[in-house]
Amino acid sequence: MTSPRIKKRSFIPFLAAAVVVCCALVGWALFGGNVWKGGLGKTFLVSRGESFSHIVDSLEAQGIIRNRPGFMLTARLLGGAGHIQVGKYLFASGVSNVELYLALRSGKGNLLIAVTIPEGYRVRAQARIFAQAMGIDSARYAQLAFDSSFTRSLGVEASTLEGYLFPDTYEFSWGQDEKEIIRHQVGNLMLFFNDSLRSRAREKGWTMHQTLTFASIVEGEARLDEERPVIAGVYHNRLRKGMKLEADPTIQYMFPDGPRRVRYADLQVDNPYNSYRYAGLPPGPVNNPGRASILASLFPAEHGFLFFVANGRGGHWFTKTYGDHLRYVRAYRRRRARPSAHG
Repeated sequence: MTSPRIKKRSFIPFLAAAVVVCCALVGWALFGGNVWKGGLGKTFLVSRGESFSHIVDSLEAQGIIRNRPGFMLTARLLGGAGHIQVGKYLFASGVSNVELYLALRSGKGNLLIAVTIPEGYRVRAQARIFAQAMGIDSARYAQLAFDSSFTRSLGVEASTLEGYLFPDTYEFSWGQDEKEIIRHQVGNLMLFFNDSLRSRAREKGWTMHQTLTFASIVEGEARLDEERPVIAGVYHNRLRKGMKLEADPTIQYMFPDGPRRVRYADLQVDNPYNSYRYAGLPPGPVNNPGRASILASLFPAEHGFLFFVANGRGGHWFTKTYGDHLRYVRAYRRRRARPSAHG
């Protein structure tokens, strides 16, 4: 008869082997490489509100994780699956489950996305660019920009942030919070609009808001950088003479479906932004002007021009009298009516 002690001793090797196998499986689950064909890196996006199971589904569908149970075991052992960080990631072939999971949980290696906002774009146009590039909520971005309480929390004495969302090239993370984006844009403007520019604005009797309003009109009219100071000079001359600005960018701002071609009937609309009906500056900016237009507005060219019209080549003809202006208007219309050289 075999003694209990002998039975116990014979069981130990099997137990040790089982432990070794379990450790090997855990090690394989944690540190086994996720290898895919081609060896090129794969980008992966985590958006706000995604559940962990949906993230794992996407990782598996894109061929980034090769062993779903192993990745799930890794997540269970390391914990924190509810704290995956929103962002855009780049993973190399051979990345282990541990490396991959810890990157997602910590946000380490989250790629920055360069987003360029052109000069002269309005709030909603900027929102669309950010949404396409970074996956943000464009409606929330616009809602915040038109929220007067949020506007004032940023130190802006205006009812909206139109004109204050500085055009530039920014680097943000995928899905970055809309408030953070807007704060950064406004902060960029405040850095640019330094004490010397504020002093220059005061010399002209303007607030920052008035400066940006004027600059947005220049931005809306100018196509060539060298013409910005000249166009600014025209509008300064009109203001000094008490003339109406008669600036088409202010009319465009009245259109909810714009921009579109301005019609004669549009000039008759009773609206505070209608610079064909009301003298002086409109209530606020009609777009978000860039550096060149702001500087041109504060340092305009000195001349006697009061009128300008497009020359059909990207620039303008500038004139001092209304009669000369009408002559160039007729020339512009003839040019537009002329058949294209290419049919």
